[in-house]
Amino acid sequence: MTDTIANIKLQLKNMSPNDEQLLIWQQDKRVGVQNALRAWQKKQVMVQEKREHFLSRFDIERQYWMQGYDLVAGVDEVGRGPLAGPVVAAAVILPHDFDVLDVIDSKQLSAKKRDELYDKIIGKAISIGVGSVEASIIDEINIYEAARVAMTEAVNQLAPVPEALLIDAMRLDLDLPQEFLIKGDARSNSIGAASIIAKVTRDRLMASYGLKYPGYGFEKNAGYGTKEHLEGIKKIGITPIHRKTFAPIKDIL
Repeated sequence: MTDTIANIKLQLKNMSPNDEQLLIWQQDKRVGVQNALRAWQKKQVMVQEKREHFLSRFDIERQYWMQGYDLVAGVDEVGRGPLAGPVVAAAVILPHDFDVLDVIDSKQLSAKKRDELYDKIIGKAISIGVGSVEASIIDEINIYEAARVAMTEAVNQLAPVPEALLIDAMRLDLDLPQEFLIKGDARSNSIGAASIIAKVTRDRLMASYGLKYPGYGFEKNAGYGTKEHLEGIKKIGITPIHRKTFAPIKDIL
């Protein structure tokens, strides 16, 4: 009995490119079948391109692995720009066979996708460390130094201890081989994974602050200076998690 087009489309979702059934369907004269095959082939090309890009984002890690540094940690931070909340950093050591293709710079992903990838990274990573520096300390030491402190804390939480570090646009005072990478979260899967862990961790924390300090929209703006946030500051004033050295807050104190 001839397969229905709907059934063929269903089978194609899990079809291997080497499956002999494809050769049979290629002889099928129905327009719907040929359209389904073309759509499937296009998707296969896209998946292959995604895999190739993903593998290329392990090029830097691979150089270290080939030198005997098996435990390479990617390090990144989020939260330099907001008016409220901590700066949060994460350090992640990925296994050499890590295969979650969608992992990349967290800024390129939707919140839903970040949440999905967060769980997958947690499940597959060799080790994860998270560090944070609160607003009051940011005001004391400046945001750049606060980011360095948070990153260092994240690295120090890793177990096993990393043998080398790949860091997004930063150098740390740690006695480990380390590489400073501009836009590293888009160039290294390890840094990309760290950016996702840091971003999701911070967003969830800011959502909890949204409940604790209503009226600023922290659950939606993560502490950035949105219209709702700025209006909240004017109406209610500042909270203990606001950065007093950041404009426009410092201008109204």
